[in-house]
Amino acid sequence: MDDWIDYYDSTHTIYASKLHRDLHFQLIAKDIIGYISTPDAVVLDYACGEALSAARVAEACGKLILAEPAPGVRGRLIARFAPSTRIRVRSLQDLREMEEGSVDLAIMNSVAQYMTPDELDAAFATIRGLLKPDGRLVLGDILRPEVGMLRDVLALLRFAAAHRFLKDAIIGLVSTALSDYRQLRSRVGLQRYSEAEITAKLATGGFSASRARVNIGHNPWRMTFVARRA
Repeated sequence: MDDWIDYYDSTHTIYASKLHRDLHFQLIAKDIIGYISTPDAVVLDYACGEALSAARVAEACGKLILAEPAPGVRGRLIARFAPSTRIRVRSLQDLREMEEGSVDLAIMNSVAQYMTPDELDAAFATIRGLLKPDGRLVLGDILRPEVGMLRDVLALLRFAAAHRFLKDAIIGLVSTALSDYRQLRSRVGLQRYSEAEITAKLATGGFSASRARVNIGHNPWRMTFVARRA
């Protein structure tokens, strides 16, 4: 995962425009809010990234913990949300020091593809220890083995067309094809799991899980799972 952490900690071009970036985070926040069951819930966003719309999520819960491995991104999160009494920023290592059984909802969205299988197992173990007995893990944006990059491109173009940044999206796709992201994706690769594989992996980690009807975010060809401690 270290190569991907370094990439997202750099000045990257993964978003086609500011509008694309803002809409992306707004949609993620809306979908996360849909999983918050009570206004006093403690929510953990594991490897949250820039989390530009985290304030909206924080308004819907009692406490939001943004856990981010990239030091540069984490520094920006700390500066951005310093005034908030509901948001706390942590490193992934800090999670090991948190009280067990203190989290109602853990979100891990668009992260598993960047982790080795062993790293994902370790993350599941950490999250399982932090969840309350009735807590839930929402594992979103899981890439499927039979779905290739073409579907990712189509999903982005449909999203762009719906929100009127299609020209920027097309230019962004060309830029991405020539960027470090494309090279890194070719060299390191992304982890993909079938529904049966990720359900079995969660079961090995001590969870019972089922696939959600709709994926978090704009890509309908990826999968989201809701898991509880078994």
